[in-house]
Amino acid sequence: MDDSLPELGDLERDVMQLVWAHAPITAEIVREKLARRLKESTVRTVLRRLEDKGYVQHVVDGRTYVYHAAQPRGRVAAKAVQRIVDWFCNGSIEEVLVGMVDSAMLDQRQLRMLADKVAKAKAKGVKK
Repeated sequence: MDDSLPELGDLERDVMQLVWAHAPITAEIVREKLARRLKESTVRTVLRRLEDKGYVQHVVDGRTYVYHAAQPRGRVAAKAVQRIVDWFCNGSIEEVLVGMVDSAMLDQRQLRMLADKVAKAKAKGVKK
């Protein structure tokens, strides 16, 4: 994923949540599922901007644009977390994880799962 993927506004995030949950999806379906009432032209504009930013892609079915995510939700979330880590912890993932543990944000099951993933990554020799 492109490190320079632009940040999303509130409406863009809402639309992306719908794309991830319901793709393939049309602008009309996005408009119907949004909590706020918008014109379909507004939704089409948001989808076009998301496509310009690299978050969605479309195919044409007849005269209808059908959208799907260009990037998986987890990868986009990881990039958002990376921005936060860079801003607040000078790029130290360790500092963030220790802070999460110290703040009891992770339960025992989540800590075990994280420890298992770290152990598997170590075994594979994963490097940044």
